[in-house]
Amino acid sequence: MNTTAKRTFSVPQREEVSTVNQGIFDNLHKMIGFVPNLYAFYAHNETALSDYLALQNRKSTLTGKQREVINLVTSQINGCRYCQSAHSVFGKYAGLSEEQILEVRGGSASFDPKLDALVRFTAEVVSNRGKVSEDAKELFFQAGYSVANLIDVVIVVGDKIISNYLHNLTGIEIDWPLADQL
Repeated sequence: MNTTAKRTFSVPQREEVSTVNQGIFDNLHKMIGFVPNLYAFYAHNETALSDYLALQNRKSTLTGKQREVINLVTSQINGCRYCQSAHSVFGKYAGLSEEQILEVRGGSASFDPKLDALVRFTAEVVSNRGKVSEDAKELFFQAGYSVANLIDVVIVVGDKIISNYLHNLTGIEIDWPLADQL
């Protein structure tokens, strides 16, 4: 049997999802003005969208800017154009300039030593699947991060890996301004 035909994945519309997910769609529309395709795709599963949003919106010891740095680094390493694009927008909302976003995606943050340590630590976490060098850990802690921050970095990386992998598997349409290729 030849199964080389490319499968295409659809993004469900509001009327095609459960009542619970319709309510989440309505809230997303109110908060950001539209329902991003990747979030809508989660609604193919009864609980995945609410579970994912709960993980993404959990209380954290990290600032919004720090979380966006982690999202940008993780998405760059994982080659997820959807999340690179979305988090370039969210990175600006968190206070990063376009130039800073590109630098972070490139693996450094010369404009802020503490964020630079976070970029480098996150890159090692993602690239080495958590097997980070002692030097990277020490630089992370010397920059002022705590063990609680380390745990939150791993949780944010995990959150972003979920969406990176889901988009990389499905290739659904990017509905954000397309981030520059590096």
